[in-house]
Parts: sequence; structure tokens; C-alpha cells
Amino acid sequence: MGKKGYKRRPKRRPKTTLGLVLVLIITVATTAGWIPIQHLPDELQAYLPRQEQTYKKLTVKAARHPDEQLAASVLTPAVRAQLHSQRITFNGAGAWLINHNQTDLQANVSTAPYVHLAPLDDLGRPGVANALLNRTSRQYRNRQETGMDRKIEPLGWHQVNLSGPYQVLYNRGHSIGYALAGRITSFDASEANRQNITTQTAWANQASNGDDQNTGQNYYETLVRRAQDQNKLVRYRVTPVYDGSALLPAGNHLEAKSRDDSLEFNVFIPNVQPGITINYQTGQASPMK
Repeated sequence: MGKKGYKRRPKRRPKTTLGLVLVLIITVATTAGWIPIQHLPDELQAYLPRQEQTYKKLTVKAARHPDEQLAASVLTPAVRAQLHSQRITFNGAGAWLINHNQTDLQANVSTAPYVHLAPLDDLGRPGVANALLNRTSRQYRNRQETGMDRKIEPLGWHQVNLSGPYQVLYNRGHSIGYALAGRITSFDASEANRQNITTQTAWANQASNGDDQNTGQNYYETLVRRAQDQNKLVRYRVTPVYDGSALLPAGNHLEAKSRDDSLEFNVFIPNVQPGITINYQTGQASPMK
């Protein structure tokens, strides 16, 4: 028996009040626009509740893919210099062929698949991404199943809604795609990996799953995926190319070569959207006049 008059003390509850208050304050501040969400540390971004955001809508009459004039608008002298080729030709479907579509990459190596991402630069921008890929690196499961569904807002993220085939202007554009390398355990293939994610236009990111008349980044990734599915070894490199101190890349330089030489490309995907004018220094956009 316990001592007379003894009262059992109630169990202490975890101190969650402070944490809840902090989340509430941050949520209010980001919703009101006092603190842009992309300026928060990634850990806090992931902790905040995800909300449907309302963006301004731009109504545009847009072509299926960028014409040569729009695609050339990002080929400034500084950008051309980073492509290291005097032979840059438009392919008629939105992209630029570099050095006759030939690369100096070599896939005749004996090593396990890998992804190597450059450190962020002084402005916090992603750099070159190198990979060696085969069927064992290929990911067929969705992001929710693998826990790779985390997201952040990358540099220059000023989303707007669009009319037409693309509902929004910007995607979280990856350098090394989830489907290509999502099974490499050392690689964070989520959309929260700042070393692998840039603010990329919907056209540049999504076009067009094997359609050779509309060649954004996804078209070339489809070629790599098909090679992987055939158990081919592929050396792959993606380099975001920036014009000076711009937060948004002018485009992505994609190179690939398989060990059996059946796959090879060397292209520049301009980070443009038909019907839209983009300020690459900030990410702000407006309808093209």
C-alpha cells in the first residue's frame, strides 16, 4: 500500500506546444508573403503543411514547341561559351544539337552505377550531374512507394498558371531523373535535393516522351530509359547552364553514350516556354508581346 495521503503525479505530456507555435508562425509568414518559402531551410520546408497555392494565370496562344527564334533567345555569348562547340544547330523540334550530336563521354568502364552531383555554387545553384546507368539503377515504382515524394521550391520559383497544354509554367526540373537512377541507394532522387533540382519550364521538362517532333528533356530521357530497359550501360551527364548570375538556367546541356554505341546524343534544351517571356535573373514571367 502507498503512504496515506499520497497522490500519484500525472504523467508529463511531451512539450509540443512550442513546436506547434513555431510551425504556425512560419506558416502564417510564408502564406502572407513575408518570408518566401524557398528562403527557408529545407528541413523547415519539409515540416510545413503542404497547401494548394493560388497563382496568377497567364492566357497565351502557344506553339507546340519553341521555334528557332525563341530557342535562340537564351543562347547568349556566355551560354554559347559554356557549350564548348562552334557547331550548334537547331533540330527543328525545340532543341539544339551540339557538335553534330556527338559527345566525348565514354561508357566503356567497369564500375557500379553511380550519380555524382556537383556542390552548389556561391549563389546556391546546382552544377554538373554525372551518372553511370543500367537496368539495376532504373526505378519503376512511384515516389510515394519509395519515400522520394519530398519537395522544395528551387531558386527563382515564381509559379504561374497557364492556359493551353501546360497548366503551370514551372516544374521542379531534375538533372538526373528519378526513373533513371532512383534505385541507386546513395542518390537522393527526391524533388527536395537542391543539388539536382532547378526551376525548369514545363515544356523543357515534359516534352515529350518519345515524340521526335517535340524534343524537350523528357524526349532524351526516354531514349536513356529504353536503353536501360535493354540492359545497356549508359554514361550520362547533365549540366545546367547559367547566363552570369541568373537564378534560372538558360537551359540544360544533356549528353549520353552507351557502351555499345547504339545511343549517343549531345544537346542543349533551352529553358523556355512558348508564349512566355522569362526574367532569368529572378524567375518572374509575363505573356510574350
